[in-house]
Amino acid sequence: MAATGALVEAVGIAFSWPTVGLMLLGLLLGIFFGSLPGIGSSLGMAIILPLTLPLEGISAIILLVSIYSGAMYGGSIAAILINVPGTAAAAATTFDGYPMSKQGMAKNALAMSAVASSIGGLFTIIALFLISPVLVEIVLLFGSPEYFLVALLGLSMITIVSQGSMVKGLVAGMFGLLLTTIGIAPIEPTLRYTFGWFAIRNGLSYVAALIGLFAITEMLILARDQTKIADADISISGSLRQGIKETFNHPITVIKSSFIGMAIGAIPGSGASVSNFLAYGEAMRVSKNSEEFGKGRPEGVIASEASNNGTVGGSLIPTLSFGIPGSGSTAVLLGGLIMHGLIPGPDLFTSQLPQTYSMFVALLVGNIVILVLGLTVITKLSYVTQIDTNYIIPIILVLATLGALALRNNWVDVMTILALGFIGYYMRQYNYSMVAFVLGIVLGPIAEQNLLRSLQLSGGSLMIFVNEPLPLMLVVAIVVILVGPFVGPRIRRAVSS
Repeated sequence: MAATGALVEAVGIAFSWPTVGLMLLGLLLGIFFGSLPGIGSSLGMAIILPLTLPLEGISAIILLVSIYSGAMYGGSIAAILINVPGTAAAAATTFDGYPMSKQGMAKNALAMSAVASSIGGLFTIIALFLISPVLVEIVLLFGSPEYFLVALLGLSMITIVSQGSMVKGLVAGMFGLLLTTIGIAPIEPTLRYTFGWFAIRNGLSYVAALIGLFAITEMLILARDQTKIADADISISGSLRQGIKETFNHPITVIKSSFIGMAIGAIPGSGASVSNFLAYGEAMRVSKNSEEFGKGRPEGVIASEASNNGTVGGSLIPTLSFGIPGSGSTAVLLGGLIMHGLIPGPDLFTSQLPQTYSMFVALLVGNIVILVLGLTVITKLSYVTQIDTNYIIPIILVLATLGALALRNNWVDVMTILALGFIGYYMRQYNYSMVAFVLGIVLGPIAEQNLLRSLQLSGGSLMIFVNEPLPLMLVVAIVVILVGPFVGPRIRRAVSS
């Protein structure tokens, strides 16, 4: 009964003014950001985040999650029309989307993208409603020891998400952790690493760090690489009706890909950039015409797009339950939750359940709106891929700077975004893991605070982390993740030989 009452209240919140208007604005902004290669959901959310300060908490969060959802769909536009994915989540869409466009079936592909994205999003949000009572029971079992171990579990994911050199991934993660120690210590009021500079006594702003890493870094890369996203005029031909029909001809692909997206999204550090390739590979594996993939096969577009929007719902599970972001976008969302006093954990599923459900309702409605927008304004969507980045870059730099200044009316935050923007640029250039860096920044304070509380509770004994079944299971999971990359290959070689 409590859940039903919370759902009714959530519907009222989601459809109240100005929340419903912010939801629509967020979807439009998300589609716009997503369709511009180099922008994407995390950068767009980072730009908008400081501008949400005057808004009511839940209205601000609904605006952010709407941008997130809209960008997941928007990334397919450039992928299909010009073979450049607007976001990493649409990378696999280029394999068959662009060949379809060249064959005169751009409308078909865009319609498939809209329908598959909407169904994928709806599937995972409905699943979130169904599993939220279970999440409540799990989250209520967590105290300081469990939260510390969950944060440590998230940090151990660095060994998995570090593409290429694991050493570089660990260095990036430790650098992120180091930045979180600047300022006053959480338990004892002592200053750390301020070097006599009183202005940073309160530490570096988490939100400013994200703006620097996502907005400034991306603009530096965009300025270096290109001046225009698409040079040639783009014509859109094909059949919307046939594209819609084709999507419903592959229901198993849609549902399976949505589930893959949700499952991968729930793993911290993974996200849609991983799930769209896994879903694409699975669709190719079970297809009777696998040799046609990469040449304009509809299932390729459907699988990729259903999975990337399915990831949105999945990534909210660790973010809302434990404060562990599943992706760069949910890292920004986590910053928004904390900034507006909506702290991840038990409260979001008990006393603040209506607010949590209103996010789900907004995403549910948002996916229907994406479907309508995608099918009605589809012939106008090509123009956004032709915007000259010489106009985009200065606008975003100004918005990012003003947003950072608005956070605490503090020039330290402006210097933070600029410094981390340049640091992020060189990290990207030399292949240091940005995901590992973000995990360090996000999870560092959670780990430190809960470690100190746990040791206070136990009188300094580390046995508090293994004397109950739940923390013991988390310790085992951490050990498996840490040793897996080293032991796994040896076990596979031993078995194969």
